[in-house]
Amino acid sequence: QVQLVESGGGLVQPGGSLRLSCAASGTIFSFYAMGWYRQAPGKQRDLVAGITSGSTNYADSVKGRFTISRDNARNTLYLQMNSLKPEDTAVYYCHVHVPGGTYYGPRDYWGQGTQVTVSS
Repeated sequence: QVQLVESGGGLVQPGGSLRLSCAASGTIFSFYAMGWYRQAPGKQRDLVAGITSGSTNYADSVKGRFTISRDNARNTLYLQMNSLKPEDTAVYYCHVHVPGGTYYGPRDYWGQGTQVTVSS
């Protein structure tokens, strides 16, 4: 069983920065894919950034502004967000995908979400 707890959200002015953290309890191996999603009011939940053991990927809208990273020793995922824009306003969710094994199928776990509001 995996539990994810996000923190670091808040209110920031346009152009500002925030750093989100996601602390994971349970066994998280470095090769598990982890990511950050966001959901604005009335919109679907979209991938913002993902990371595996060897690569990262970003939504086009955040490339060059956001950086995803992980500290495997601390079981923690991060999202550094710079040059924030009002359109970045959303609830941000941490996600981990646990691959299936011989006797069980793949599983997806989500955090409870943290609100990010970019406004002057």
